[in-house]
Amino acid sequence: MITFQLDIAQTVGIAAVLLVVGEFIKKHVSVLTRYFIPGPVIGGLLFSLIALVGHESGSFTFEFYDNMRAFLMMVFFTTIGFSASFELLKKGGVAVAVFLLAAIGLVLIQNTLGAALASALGLHPLIGVAAGSVSLTGGVGTSAAFGPLLEQAGAAGALPVAIAAATYGLVAGCVVGGPLGSLLVRRYRLQGPAGQGPAAVEHIATAPETGETTDKTVMYASILITLAIGVGTLLVDWLKGLGITLPSYLGPMLVAALMRNAIDLRKWPLPMRQFEVVGNVSLAFFLAMALMSMKLWEMAHVAGPLLVILLAQTAVMFAYAYWVTFRVMGKDYDAAVMASGHCGFGMGATPNAMANMQVFTTSHGPSVKAFFVIPLVGSLFIDFFNAVIITGFLNYLK
Repeated sequence: MITFQLDIAQTVGIAAVLLVVGEFIKKHVSVLTRYFIPGPVIGGLLFSLIALVGHESGSFTFEFYDNMRAFLMMVFFTTIGFSASFELLKKGGVAVAVFLLAAIGLVLIQNTLGAALASALGLHPLIGVAAGSVSLTGGVGTSAAFGPLLEQAGAAGALPVAIAAATYGLVAGCVVGGPLGSLLVRRYRLQGPAGQGPAAVEHIATAPETGETTDKTVMYASILITLAIGVGTLLVDWLKGLGITLPSYLGPMLVAALMRNAIDLRKWPLPMRQFEVVGNVSLAFFLAMALMSMKLWEMAHVAGPLLVILLAQTAVMFAYAYWVTFRVMGKDYDAAVMASGHCGFGMGATPNAMANMQVFTTSHGPSVKAFFVIPLVGSLFIDFFNAVIITGFLNYLK
């Protein structure tokens, strides 16, 4: 068997090609766009299928440079930390806080259910966590980040399991969201607001943003990110010396959150758009690298049990949105829209939630509250809390 050993430049170069290929395929295959399948996932999976052919035929295999991937993961989660503004959470009102608590409750249930079913089916319980909030509430990015960590903790094949579960969730969340909302409208005789046109959601600001992108604002964002990473890694090393082991990304993410809230208090400018760009670029390359290095053959022995777990997770998502989300959000029309969105949010990603709500409100009327609450929680808060909860499950179950 021929082994292709790739250095950092070659690994990043292949990832860049796969990003372009993935976006090209997505552009020309409408179903991939409809369900918001990320381009890096498409390109990375394509390469992993090529690697699978090489492995099964015994003709070739690949060895990639992994350190770059780990650094990109750290950068991505650091930008997540900078989005965790508790002043913004407070200003968002009670509805934002309540939906965040509902989303956190779902995270706990997804991981508990996944771990319990995995154990009952003879798998490592962390495989169930991979098919829990890692892949469903977390999505593809969190799956690619935590998959290798779960594998290091003893859950062989956790990365391809998480990616497969995340891909399933992107589709399933869109499939069940609409029927759930329609069921609630019929059963409770709900009506959308009549005669309302599109309404703009009031912008809530904490620290002012830096404005247009310039060399200085990009440099400012880079300095804040690298400072958070540097201090965060020192924090992880210090805690390790005290006998407390944290994943390498968690320290920078926590430090970034502290920096964000300190800056909010001082009302200093923040380069939020630059954080978003750096986070998106880091995530795109990270996803491509993570997926192209997947060993799909390691997932063969868990395919059947994984399907059982995912079907159970889908049923729980439907029931949770019906019995919990709808009720805690007020049992009104806005709550029905948010329950529909939560199916996309809790099984796939925030864009899936927005798609569910967009389709639903087109038929039943607008919901300004839903279109404010769910994107705010999805884009600013849930990834932070999900990462902390997953880390707790990982340390407990490994």
